[in-house]
Amino acid sequence: MIRASVFVGVSVDGFLARPDGTFDFLEAGGGEPHGFEEFLATVDVLVMGRMTYEVVRAFAEWPYGDRPVFVLSTKPLPADERIERIEGDPHDILEGLEARGFAHVYVDGGLTIQSFLRAGLIDRMVVTRVPVLIGTGIPLFGPTGKDILLHHVSTQSYPTGLVQSTYSLKGSPS
Repeated sequence: MIRASVFVGVSVDGFLARPDGTFDFLEAGGGEPHGFEEFLATVDVLVMGRMTYEVVRAFAEWPYGDRPVFVLSTKPLPADERIERIEGDPHDILEGLEARGFAHVYVDGGLTIQSFLRAGLIDRMVVTRVPVLIGTGIPLFGPTGKDILLHHVSTQSYPTGLVQSTYSLKGSPS
C-alpha cells in the first residue's frame, strides 16, 4: 500500500511560504542538516503543487535527484523533462501512482498538502519550525472540514533554533 508523507519547514507563525510563494525565510534556520536528505532517501516519487514547482524550478540545483516528480496543475506546464503534469482527486492520484509501482510519495506545497490531509491520505508529517515570524504568507494548514488527529512521534531541537516535530496520521502511530 502506498504511503504519503510531508516534510516541510514553516515559520513559527505557521507559514510555509511568503504570499508570492517564496520561502527564503527558511534560511533563518541556518541550513544545518535536519533530516531532509535522510527523509528524501525513503521516498520514490514526489507530488507537488504548481506554485511550489515554480519556485523550485528556479533553484540552481534540482533538489530531488532523479526521482519522478508529478506537478498538480490543471494548466499546461513549461517543458521540463524532470516533471510530469498530473491532476485529479488525491485518492485517484495515489491509486495511479501505486498502480505505477510507487510505494512512498513525498507530498509538497501548501494547497497540495492541505488537500491530501483533508482526504485523510497523509501517513506521516515532519514539520520543522524555523525561528522567524514572517507575519503573512501561505499557511501550512487551512480549513480541514473536521478534526485531524495527529499522533506525536518525536520532537527534536537544533542549535540554530529549529524545532522539528514528527507526527503519524491515519489512525495508528508509526
